[in-house]
Amino acid sequence: MINEKIMDKENILSNFQEKAKNAAPIGGTIKFEIDGNSICIDGTGSENKILLEDMEADCTITMAGSLMEDLKNGKVNPMMAVMSGKLKIKGDQGLAMKLQAFM
Repeated sequence: MINEKIMDKENILSNFQEKAKNAAPIGGTIKFEIDGNSICIDGTGSENKILLEDMEADCTITMAGSLMEDLKNGKVNPMMAVMSGKLKIKGDQGLAMKLQAFM
């Protein structure tokens, strides 16, 4: 069970790092809380940086890892996930909208 969680976190991190290279800086900081783990995107500089740390952010998005996979694979509509309470956004909602490049 522990190995699965580590693998999921590594897959999510790898996916974010790959997408961050090709996306324009988001102009702020976003923290993802996925299954109790924090992954942050710092897009305040000339490029997006992916950090594995729990830091203060302009926007915090909380969800389960399984939902993250479903969003990535197009099985779940992000707006429906928010409206159903499966995905929670706290802080700058406009910043969260810029994440489509990461999905």
